[in-house]
Amino acid sequence: MAFNGTWKIDRNENYEKFMEAMGVNVMKRKLGAHDNLKITIQQDGNKFTVKESSNFRSIDIEFTLGVNFEYSLADGTELTGSWNIEGNKMVGTFTRKDNGKVLTAYREIIGDELVQTYVYEGVEAKRIFKR
Repeated sequence: MAFNGTWKIDRNENYEKFMEAMGVNVMKRKLGAHDNLKITIQQDGNKFTVKESSNFRSIDIEFTLGVNFEYSLADGTELTGSWNIEGNKMVGTFTRKDNGKVLTAYREIIGDELVQTYVYEGVEAKRIFKR
């Protein structure tokens, strides 16, 4: 599938503002903007295995499209939600356990890049990855 492969962070757009809206403290925002995140995505039908590795942590995530699962962000924020495919995008809708607010995430391939877009409380950020 198009998302399969190993993707390394290339650049961010508005990521610090997004982390601020999420309530991430200034020190973690500075570190998070330079985390050297690498994502390996493997799709098998409706099942995905995603390995995230950064300067701060490595985590393996397994999920099935449309099935809720629990996930913790690098800053410790706990979420529950699911990913789905809409057209050529993966769309994730996650609810924060601490305040019930929704975080929406999108993954799409644009040219030779994986673009992850996050939207929280009206603040949008992008993280752009290259193979």
